[in-house]
Amino acid sequence: MSVDWKAFVRQIGHYEKFVLTSHIRPDCDALGSELGMAEVLRTIGKKVRIINAHRTPPSLEFLDPSGTIEVLGDHVAPESISTDCIMVLDTSAWAQLGDMGDVIRKSRADKIVVDHHVGEDDLGAIMYKDYTAEATGHLVVQAADALNVALTRKMAVPLFGAIATDTGWFRFGSVTSATYRVIARLVEAGAVPSELYADLFERDTLGRLRLRGLILSHVQAEMDGALVHTYVRNEDFAAAGAVPSDTEDAINLTLTINGTKVAVIFVEQPRGGFKLSFRSRCGFDCNEVARHFGGGGHKAAAGAFQEGNLDDVQQRVLTVVREKLAAALA
Repeated sequence: MSVDWKAFVRQIGHYEKFVLTSHIRPDCDALGSELGMAEVLRTIGKKVRIINAHRTPPSLEFLDPSGTIEVLGDHVAPESISTDCIMVLDTSAWAQLGDMGDVIRKSRADKIVVDHHVGEDDLGAIMYKDYTAEATGHLVVQAADALNVALTRKMAVPLFGAIATDTGWFRFGSVTSATYRVIARLVEAGAVPSELYADLFERDTLGRLRLRGLILSHVQAEMDGALVHTYVRNEDFAAAGAVPSDTEDAINLTLTINGTKVAVIFVEQPRGGFKLSFRSRCGFDCNEVARHFGGGGHKAAAGAFQEGNLDDVQQRVLTVVREKLAAALA
């Protein structure tokens, strides 16, 4: 599925002011894509604001050293947002937009989506999607090329981070030769892999490390080790001295267990309910299962949310996961 970049360029030409946004609990692909796209648009003379429903996680603040990303409710009131176009990056789902979803619904501005996830809702937007792309950050590089914008270091650093994290530092099956070609261009533009790796993976807080210990202590294995699942309760954050964003990438720790085919993590949310994350390294389709629970994502990685207590949510979700995994392994 390729993007019609000529249509994208034509549409961009109609607007002077843009608001960029992404999903709640923004990860590196969301933030990196926003920051990269903002610089691309500013280079061609556009006025750009980035406004998210959730704050940037402390571990990713280095991507935005000038603090340009605004937070709805903290820095800006919904009624004060005036723009010609709202561009949504790295999601196509209302449930992932949080309070920015209400802003989008009420706004008379045109809407654009740039995303690489399979599922989508009707956001009233023109969709520029390629679900074969390993990261939305790669699509932003393609957008820069379509707009004849040369990559700069200010674009390259967040976009390298976007692609590197969404591919698990280039170890996931989504990586292709095109991934390495675009990464080479970002390095030539000023991204330094060793510095980014240190910023992303070698700046853990003591609380983050302690939380990972608790997550691993909760691990349970089923189906001869093919299914592994774990959880995080709100009291675990307090006990470890950690914050919710410290669960980022924790599920991938369970995939290092020999024989694991599917991993699930249940993360309790401050307002109740559980965020679900699914990972697969077999024929199990994470996106299909996530969509069953109102979420979505990719075949090998997806997420959703479920209301209820831990026991009920685990029983509800794992029943489906066991059935789907058994079919995938048959």
